[in-house]
Amino acid sequence: MMIKKSRAYCYAQWCVLNDNDRVGIYVKKQAQIWLDIADGKSSEAYICEKKWKKITRLLKIIIHPDLRCNMYDGLENYSLLFIYALFCTRCREDDTRYYHTGLLEIARKNFKTFTSAVIFIIGLLTEPAFSRFFSVAPDLKLSKELQLAVKKIIKSSPSLADDKIFKLLQKEIRCKITDSEYTPLAYSQDKMDGKLANMFLADESGAMDNYPIEAMRSSQITLREKLGIIISTQYPKDDNAMIDEIDIAKKTIDGLLDDKRIFALLYEPDDEYKTGDAWKKEDNAVYQSNPVAVDHPYIFDEIIRRRQMAILYENKRENFLCKHLNIKYKGLGVQGYVEITRVKQCVAVNDPEFWRGREVYIGLDLSLSDDNTSVAMVTFADGKIYAMVWGFIPKDRKEEKSHREHVDYQRLIDSGICFECGDEVIDYGFIERFIQSLPEVYGVEIHQLGYDRYNAISTVQKLESSDDPIECVEIKQHSSVLHRPTKLLKEYILSRNFQYFENQMLEINFQNARCTEDTNLNKYVNKKKSAGKVDMVVSLINAIFLLQVNVLDQLESSFGCQVI
Repeated sequence: MMIKKSRAYCYAQWCVLNDNDRVGIYVKKQAQIWLDIADGKSSEAYICEKKWKKITRLLKIIIHPDLRCNMYDGLENYSLLFIYALFCTRCREDDTRYYHTGLLEIARKNFKTFTSAVIFIIGLLTEPAFSRFFSVAPDLKLSKELQLAVKKIIKSSPSLADDKIFKLLQKEIRCKITDSEYTPLAYSQDKMDGKLANMFLADESGAMDNYPIEAMRSSQITLREKLGIIISTQYPKDDNAMIDEIDIAKKTIDGLLDDKRIFALLYEPDDEYKTGDAWKKEDNAVYQSNPVAVDHPYIFDEIIRRRQMAILYENKRENFLCKHLNIKYKGLGVQGYVEITRVKQCVAVNDPEFWRGREVYIGLDLSLSDDNTSVAMVTFADGKIYAMVWGFIPKDRKEEKSHREHVDYQRLIDSGICFECGDEVIDYGFIERFIQSLPEVYGVEIHQLGYDRYNAISTVQKLESSDDPIECVEIKQHSSVLHRPTKLLKEYILSRNFQYFENQMLEINFQNARCTEDTNLNKYVNKKKSAGKVDMVVSLINAIFLLQVNVLDQLESSFGCQVI
């Protein structure tokens, strides 16, 4: 089978090798997902060999203008994987294109413009008749870079440089075979609405907000065969479109979202290389951001020279970290809390009977009245921490939150781990009644409830003064206090001594969680720097703080005593 002998397939196999640390964790995961499809293990998608042969023939007649060889031989390995995955992966159900989004997070000078140009040429030649193609970028000059690359490649390819195939105009490129056309657009001067884009490319998305991408996607709603390609390096600004796209891709790859129609090659360093000074000495930070550097030593050497300048001169650091390592400089010192695959190893089948007769500790994270709130319940048994966590959202904001956060809240509600209460704002009375009902519903004895003082005073007073009062303990949300339970929870997860009952919402929160360190190296989950909602993780840490103080510390103390 020609697919398994191809460079794209071999590259994907190389990516997933256990001892290969030249690519980051998310490239490995995406490569494995695609390999499963290529090997016929997916019930949803397959690789069309007919399409594969067609794309291969086209790549062999398209000439690389600089290397003077065909594109099949001249393109980088990652480029071939990206191209074949987007054009040849098909949906089993209706035989349409499986991937609707191709996301490429990659450092500068990795030949991504040539990759994009080849994709557009293939699209112009193979997409349905009268298709329209658009490139969008922050300004027209940048958007036209792709147009210039397309023209350059066409003029260098004898099989394509014929007026009967392509017509190269100043403002657009037309393919006469399919009556399709490609037009570059600029976010700074063109309106994106009202255009029907069979295929679009958003270049340097990190320099734009979400509007151009969403406008292009909105135009594709009625199309069955559609494709959006989003490419960028990292940018230091916090409100750019690439942040959301990367976050959605990671959640998709991790299996936290149902929509699997994204193929994402995220060439960024793993968390261990993003924090502190690791980037200064770890060459894997370079390799994981620059796939071309793996095969071309001269490029690697040049990046290392630039790294040395960034180490010596502060004013060169932001550009180097963002553009050559895909590390947000303003985000330096922020790292993921626990890798989501390690968290998911701790899931257990829900068993309400487990809790009967248990002494439990409750953690509460009462956020703003129009935002998510969470309650966590934990206990210690047989050397393990067991947890159940619930979320609460305002009922009338469910649809808005689902769209904005890319989380299917209705499905979470149907699964019983999330509750909608109140209208535009959270009904705190509902949460109070929920906490008070836990002893009856689960047969537990609530020993203490831990809370953050912010927004919780009224609720705490009601819980403490009820007919069956609950002892409530304020937990200061400071690194000096939160470091111990934060560290403990991570250790218990990594050692598989933590068990939580099936909860996709909690998994999403773990995926979003980011940690920072204070000057004393105390780590804590930072809500502001996290990639989305983390209220469930916060409430869980609050509960574990009480468990640690009242149970685990006492156990350690007992083990340390000897009777003489």
